[in-house]
This record gives sequence, C-alpha cells and structure tokens, in this order.
Amino acid sequence: MLTLVGGSDVPPSPPRVAIVVPARFGSTRFPGKPLAPLRGAGGAVKSVLERTWEVASGVGGISEIWIATDDHRVAEEALRIGARVAMTARSCRNGTERCWDAVRSAGIDADVIVNLQGEAPLIPPLAIDALLDTMLSDPTIRVAAPMVRCSPLMAARLLADARAGKVDGTTVVCDRACNALYFSRQILPFMPDRLRDPIVHVPLSVFAYRRAALACYASEAPSALELAEGLEQLRFLHIGITIRMIEVCDPPGGLRAVSHPADIASVEAALAERRLA
Repeated sequence: MLTLVGGSDVPPSPPRVAIVVPARFGSTRFPGKPLAPLRGAGGAVKSVLERTWEVASGVGGISEIWIATDDHRVAEEALRIGARVAMTARSCRNGTERCWDAVRSAGIDADVIVNLQGEAPLIPPLAIDALLDTMLSDPTIRVAAPMVRCSPLMAARLLADARAGKVDGTTVVCDRACNALYFSRQILPFMPDRLRDPIVHVPLSVFAYRRAALACYASEAPSALELAEGLEQLRFLHIGITIRMIEVCDPPGGLRAVSHPADIASVEAALAERRLA
C-alpha cells in the first residue's frame, strides 16, 4: 500500500550557514593587513588572515567558509592555507557589500551569511556560536551581532583612545529588547571619567545576515549617517532593518582587532594569554 506523507510531516531542513571573511589588501590605515604576521603563544607565525580563518573553522554547523577579496595577493594566501576564495569587485565599499558580492559571484548557497571581518583573529568561535544560536532560534531576526559590555579597564582604554584622537573603536546602544538603536565611533552613552561601572557596549567584528536582508542592504545607497560615522551597519538601521545584539563575555586578552600596525603587539599578547599557538 502506498502511504502519502503530508508536507507537515516532513521536518524542514535546517538553515544553511556560510561564513564569509572579507579581506581587503588596500587598507588606508594598514596596507597589506591580511598578510601581516602574528606570532602565537608557541612562537608560530601566521598571517592575520590565517588566524581569522582558523576562528571561522572552529565554528560548528557551518556549511561553507569563504575568503572574499579583490586582490590576488590575499587570494594566494587564502589558497595557501586551504581556504575557498571568492574574487569580488574593487567597487565594494565595505565588508558587507563584499559579502554580498561573494555570495553572488561564488554562488554561495546559504540561508544565513556570517560576515567575519578579516581583521578579527581574536573573536572566539563560541561568540559566533552564540550569535547563530540566537539567529537560528528566531526566524524573525534578520541581522544580528555579538557585543561585550565594557569592563572598567576597557572603558579606560576607550577614554584614553578618544583623548588621543583615535576613533577605531565602536560602541552601540540598544533598546530593552537588545535591538541596536545606534552605532557610533564616539563613546555612547556619555561616560564621565569617574564612572566605575560603565554601561558601554562594544560590538564584535562579526555580523550574521539572512540572505534577503543582505541583498536588500546591497541594493541601497549608503546613508548620510553611515558616511559620517564610517560604520557600514548604520545602513541597515537607516532602511528599517533591525539588528539584534547578543551580549557575550569578554575573553582573556580582550578583543582588539588589527586596525593599525601598532595593534600587532596587543593582539600577539592576547594570543599568548589564551595560549593560542
């Protein structure tokens, strides 16, 4: 006897997740940054790109991992470490646009795309796991990102950087549902020097997008606030796409990205503290 199985009896396939690592050689502040060497705890020297790719490789449940670049030197390094490469247009204005260009050009078949910025070798895979757990458990979330609450030490560093005119750091303020209200290179909210328990949150250099939200972003022009702050995620807020923020713990050694050559020493110190070879 032939038994017909109704559509409701067939469990849906789990969403496919891909990680894309946008890596640009021609950084204004640090040309050749993806290829810069980082020494680990055991003395092994690996490029910024390789260490970031290792972070991506440590995340569970990922169907594909790609390096997205417009430079053959970065592509050669990606192939050397065994990564897939998606060549993208030089006209991409930021990492989010480069992620979408990679999805299209490489035919990446994923429902959720994680943008792990190529300068972030200190992102713990567990933070990306927490991001994806939240994203996949609630299909209404279109974009999400992890954040850490500043410790007094981190807050002091942000204040010192601000006084020195460094604006590499980003802060985020959220509503009670943990949806981002605004991102800024300024310290938000206002943090007087005497504040001992800061309520400042810093987003990590990783975002997760549903495919349709990423396509929508790429179809829109940069917003005035995005251009003023130099923060690509503000385009999502400008066009009405909510970004859910997920608070995670600040790991040993902190989460400083490689933005300038001067950041190499502090990132290597964090690698040593975490005993990452």
